[in-house]
Amino acid sequence: MNLKQKVSYRYELPERLIAQTPLEKRDFSRLFVIHKDTGIFEHKNFYDILGYINKGDCIVINDTRVIPARIFGKSENHIGEVETVLLKRVYIEPDNKKGTKRLAETWECLTRPGKKTRIGERIIYPHGLIGTVIDIIDGGVRIICFEFEGVFLETLEKVGAVPLPPYITRKLEDNERYQTVYSKHSGSAAAPTAGLHFTPKLLKMLEEKGVKIARVLLHVGLGTFRPVKEEDISHHKMHSEFIKITAECAEKINSVKKNGGRIVAVGTTSTRVLESVADQNGIIHPFEGETDIFIYPGYKFRIVDSLITNFHLPESTLIMLVSAFAGHQTVMRAYREAVEKEYRFFSFGDAMFIS
Repeated sequence: MNLKQKVSYRYELPERLIAQTPLEKRDFSRLFVIHKDTGIFEHKNFYDILGYINKGDCIVINDTRVIPARIFGKSENHIGEVETVLLKRVYIEPDNKKGTKRLAETWECLTRPGKKTRIGERIIYPHGLIGTVIDIIDGGVRIICFEFEGVFLETLEKVGAVPLPPYITRKLEDNERYQTVYSKHSGSAAAPTAGLHFTPKLLKMLEEKGVKIARVLLHVGLGTFRPVKEEDISHHKMHSEFIKITAECAEKINSVKKNGGRIVAVGTTSTRVLESVADQNGIIHPFEGETDIFIYPGYKFRIVDSLITNFHLPESTLIMLVSAFAGHQTVMRAYREAVEKEYRFFSFGDAMFIS
């Protein structure tokens, strides 16, 4: 079987297994344990993760925070209502007019309707927020310059909503349930969902056990979740995302590795940060910038020893990353068993621990 062919990453999923709401208790989700060297599976609850992470290990969490990135406005050109989802801030300093109190930020965005939202289109949003489409790039992504007064994120809090994935059709009663308990740095269009299972108590218990916790940052863009359309997946182009790892964090991870501890990545986002900044010798280096790393079977992991992750969409880059880590046949067999045992799938679903 050619693992570069996307057909290899399909599986049948009954719609009823797509989790529409989070569980009342985060750590009461189920945990599918994969021992990748033996192919043995275990079925636990997430709070049992304490028994699989040892003293001297290090768990690496992504402390990004989802912004209220879904906003609605009216087009000045009478195309009607325009839905806008902010994906990633473009680090270009806008040319603000002198003497005005209005500020500007430029973002990569998705718009609906897409084809009608052309370059030069001005979109009027509530609370004095105005967007102008200044460019269109790959995949129909619009570059929009937003004019506003005050603090941009505060304006978004008034105007926007959390952009839940399209497969979640029920309204979320508490937006904090789509944030990790350790979220800190605002900038993501989607949550790093593997971290949704952790509670402050569980994190404290891990630390008391002697487990190190390292924080990295990756602002999640929706491009991560887009299906791979190329028959040869190596031709798929990833959208870049902003990442950051501090010198302190790098030193902590390198120390754990040197002393024989395992590096446990919480989620595919933490994995992508670590693998982006590790050198050929498995040494982590501080970094702040962009990554477009695409991990699929055949990739040799440099730093990650174990992985906590959710169940992912068929033919997504995420299921390909997990297949690279645990082996394609093992992962697809696990997915079939998870369906048979009626695990809950996707963002609000259950978790996997692969070691």
